[in-house]
Amino acid sequence: MKYRTFGRTGWQLSEIGYGMWGMAGWTGSHDDESLASLQLSVDLGCNFFDTAWGYGNGKSEHLLGELVRANKRKKLYTATKIPPKNLKWPARNEYSLDDCYPPDHIEEYVEKSLKNAGIDSYDIIQFHTWEDDWLNDERGIGKMLDLKSQGLFHAIGLSLNRWEPSNGIRAVRSGMVDSVQVIYNIFDQNPKDELFPACRELNVGVIARVPLDEGSLTGTLTRESRWPFGDWRNTYFVPENLNATIERVEALMPLVPEGMTISEMALRFILGEQSVGTIIPGMRKPGHVKTNLAASDAGPLSTELMKALEKHRWDRHPTKWSQ
Repeated sequence: MKYRTFGRTGWQLSEIGYGMWGMAGWTGSHDDESLASLQLSVDLGCNFFDTAWGYGNGKSEHLLGELVRANKRKKLYTATKIPPKNLKWPARNEYSLDDCYPPDHIEEYVEKSLKNAGIDSYDIIQFHTWEDDWLNDERGIGKMLDLKSQGLFHAIGLSLNRWEPSNGIRAVRSGMVDSVQVIYNIFDQNPKDELFPACRELNVGVIARVPLDEGSLTGTLTRESRWPFGDWRNTYFVPENLNATIERVEALMPLVPEGMTISEMALRFILGEQSVGTIIPGMRKPGHVKTNLAASDAGPLSTELMKALEKHRWDRHPTKWSQ
């Protein structure tokens, strides 16, 4: 495992971190298997773990706390997210700060997340949704700065709405946030246009989420893919999205080098972007952990393949199903 300096924090984070949504919000997850996978990742050098209160109403945070307590002699970096008060994902222009993150709500959920994990502080606490216009109301960031000064967490982060990387640039340039989490993968390359340059300029850490495009870049989805009732993927991979995504994946397959999987290619593509501090694939099984973490040792792709993959950029815009 290789490590990168995470923005102005100076932390050395594993290039491949751990996204913990799937073990609390997707069907087919089992706590024993999840904990075994988490521990294996630590044993293999992973040291960054991203969760949220919204992942199973705190269930994922409980799992993270168990992991931290089982590895007291190792520094594991922890990140969670405050849910919006109206429980609406993503944020919309018409939502006010009071709709989503009034100061008392921020404080309540920071305390809840600490209690769920059973830890004294998180390394990063993030807004789980974001609108740059909320900077006009100083109470939100002001409350976060106050709680940070109390030592309840050490960095302020934003989790940007799907396919809206520009809706965080103003916050980055304000100098008041330490990290941004954004969707970045072979298809979703638009953070490179404005967001990544701003993060480099202000030395803000970048967490790349959805590196495998919600599973499509594993090559396992088909036009007939369906999930059990209640699984979030049924509402995201509606026919309009699923069919278009499968076409895009099929167009990528001829570029996968011999001896490499499409998921490895996808992760190593992201490693080629130096603005990214860590990547957080979801990993619910030990096999996923071994495969994904190995991408760090393999390093970035060749210049020729990187250029070929850049042509598969897919500029998408929020819709009623993009969540």
